[in-house]
Amino acid sequence: MTTLSGAIELGPHQYGKSENRIVRIYRDTARHEIRDITVSTSLRGDFAAAYLQGDQSAVLPTDSQKNTAYAFAKQHGLAAIEDYGLYLARHFTGTVAPVRSARIDIEEYGWQRAAVEGCEHDHTWIRRGQEVRTAAVTVAGTGTQQQAWVVAGMKELTLLKSTGSEFAGFLVDEFTTLAPTQDRILATALNAEWRYATTEADWEATYAGVKRLFIDRFAQVHSKALQQTLFEMGRAVLTAYPAIAEVRLSAPNKHHFDYDLDRFGIANHNEVFIAADRPYGLIEATVQRADAPDAGPAWTRGPA
Repeated sequence: MTTLSGAIELGPHQYGKSENRIVRIYRDTARHEIRDITVSTSLRGDFAAAYLQGDQSAVLPTDSQKNTAYAFAKQHGLAAIEDYGLYLARHFTGTVAPVRSARIDIEEYGWQRAAVEGCEHDHTWIRRGQEVRTAAVTVAGTGTQQQAWVVAGMKELTLLKSTGSEFAGFLVDEFTTLAPTQDRILATALNAEWRYATTEADWEATYAGVKRLFIDRFAQVHSKALQQTLFEMGRAVLTAYPAIAEVRLSAPNKHHFDYDLDRFGIANHNEVFIAADRPYGLIEATVQRADAPDAGPAWTRGPA
């Protein structure tokens, strides 16, 4: 049995204010606009004294971080969550001396205008049930040494096509029961993130374009495996957007199985299915450029 006797010490650490719910209404004209987000802040630096001695002299309260997030929603706006995240992260690294690096995680929830008497209403919306938009901004250092990384993305983009997908020719062992098929439902709830090689981009247009490409490739590619579909999604995005260095995709295979109606004397020709929510295959991939710049801490969610 291995025994360890080395000194016990504090490892990487961070702290922040998580899941601040912020709704920003723009009232500049009679036709209002809405942005609805959840933002989490994480500050990294030498905060060892707080952990080891309870000394808070280097700690900016998480309540102050919360207040800053709300104030910046007014002062800098929420025209694009990536820019908002950069403002916040640069503020914390540039004005709070102990902070060496800051990460800002944002989720945005979509709203669409309500239609009243055939016209879009100026100040009433209906929550869209589609994907949740995300952004993760990390800033490290100050002044000329400052570096920043922007990762955009989406969660739960739910897609389904009723044909154009197969799964056959797979490895078989003594526990294999799955039958090969040349015609199946393909469904997933896509989670995707893409890392920019820049901190200046048309965030809104790029997000919309990336989403269109994901949907297009899912629909158009005759899929022999969900793995193939994910690669084609990532390749299409990198081809269309030179400012994106890599795309990370995670897709649960939402299985649909033919329901056995033969026992009732009813023919079921790939028409009636049982949708199984679990267990599920989880397919994940990174599609990247060979010359992509170093990711640094862009993907680091926990203590760095």
